[in-house]
Amino acid sequence: MAMMPNDEKINILLVDDRPENLLAIEAIIEREDYNIIKAYSGEEALKYLLKYDFATILLDVQMPGMDGFGTAKIIKAREKTKTIPLLFITANNLDSEHVFMGYSVGAIDYILKPFDPIILKAKVDGFVGIYKMKQQLIQQAEILEQKNREIQHMAYHDGLTGIPNRRYLNVQLEKLLNESKKANQTFGMMYLDMD
Repeated sequence: MAMMPNDEKINILLVDDRPENLLAIEAIIEREDYNIIKAYSGEEALKYLLKYDFATILLDVQMPGMDGFGTAKIIKAREKTKTIPLLFITANNLDSEHVFMGYSVGAIDYILKPFDPIILKAKVDGFVGIYKMKQQLIQQAEILEQKNREIQHMAYHDGLTGIPNRRYLNVQLEKLLNESKKANQTFGMMYLDMD
């Protein structure tokens, strides 16, 4: 997982070929804990997606070269980026064919230009909230996995010495017996009892 430029900040990717649109969006959604990265083309956006993790992507539909639909298809095809919420920004009238095309390539929602700042900010903040919850769940899963490993170790090892205990011996012995039976082989065992 690529680290964010600043560990406390949440990356948001804005993609539009017009700098004035990027500045306007940035001014609306900007927050202290957001790290807003701007890309001026679909190709540039795809490069940033290789370097960083993003909470959401705001993607202009109409761009020269690779348009928003083409960019979205690649984003959704990549394992690392396929779950990032895409918010399409468009000046087009939302006819049903256009809407279907957007949703079929992975859009979560649309924002129409000129956009309502309150709606835009609310949608971005909502996606960021989901991203934060997902990160917390990942962190909690890692903690649980670590605790499970510790419990597993405690169950099969002596607490004082850390040496494998009788339960571990029984499990290993049963495994060896089963493997020997399957392979039709014998094995030797030496048992030492030390006080």
